[in-house]
Amino acid sequence: MHKFLRAVGLSDIKKEELEKICKDIEEKPDTIKVAEDSEGNEFAELCHQFGDFFGLTLRGTYQEDDTFEMDYYYPYFFGTMLSTREQAEVEKHAEKESYAGICDEVRIGVTLIFYLQNVVDFLAVKGSKKYMNLEEGVILGALSTEGKILLPINKTEKKNKQNQQNTTDRNYLVAAARDGDENAIENLTLEDIDTYSMLSRRITHEDVLSIVDSYFMPYGIESDQYAILGEILDCRLEQNNLTGENVWVLDICCNEMNFGVCINQKDLVGEPQVGRRFKGIVWMQGSIKYRE
Repeated sequence: MHKFLRAVGLSDIKKEELEKICKDIEEKPDTIKVAEDSEGNEFAELCHQFGDFFGLTLRGTYQEDDTFEMDYYYPYFFGTMLSTREQAEVEKHAEKESYAGICDEVRIGVTLIFYLQNVVDFLAVKGSKKYMNLEEGVILGALSTEGKILLPINKTEKKNKQNQQNTTDRNYLVAAARDGDENAIENLTLEDIDTYSMLSRRITHEDVLSIVDSYFMPYGIESDQYAILGEILDCRLEQNNLTGENVWVLDICCNEMNFGVCINQKDLVGEPQVGRRFKGIVWMQGSIKYRE
């Protein structure tokens, strides 16, 4: 059983029920996408939606007699916002026909790794030597099985503008440092020392979450899971049309990067509202948007 099934409203599903759901999807999928995989087989994705933008995907191959043989399944949540325009590389996982997207996103400070959702689209265009130039960006969507709602930090309009300018300046320095600019590297080092001094001074009389507005950090040993803290831009309560379970769909701004998060209502502590913050562990998925 996949750990993140509960995030799309399948928390109490049993193995026999899941097998029946998969069988029903094989017979009547909402969408089918087919392409030739790395082994030359007819690789297929069969998707079924349980609500707006979330559901279950089956992946496998079609046999010579047109029967579908499922290799594996996974729950999905499609984001609606373009999260990054950085160029993404795609690497195949060793054990099965699944792929990871990788891109260097200076705003979050770490290499972004996500589970690729639109594998068929990638397989269809990767034969072209210029397929990297067809990219328009990455749309991220995350599933979560544990999260909390935190109050926002009280900031003035002047402070918000100053923070945005500081972030822009830092991103410029990080980009320059990656190109070998020694002055940029030195400035970043001095900035980190100043930040450490400020934190050491304030942590003696403030809570850390009143100092840290947002963070994006790798979590555990799986490369596409992250601990995040970000501001809620929008939120809506959806219902799984099969089980009736409620799930929250949150649009998050984390380290100036926007993406969606889907979490079961039972796993979320607190009441989401625009302006409040979401703190939790997420499995990052994403689809690369290609030009027609």
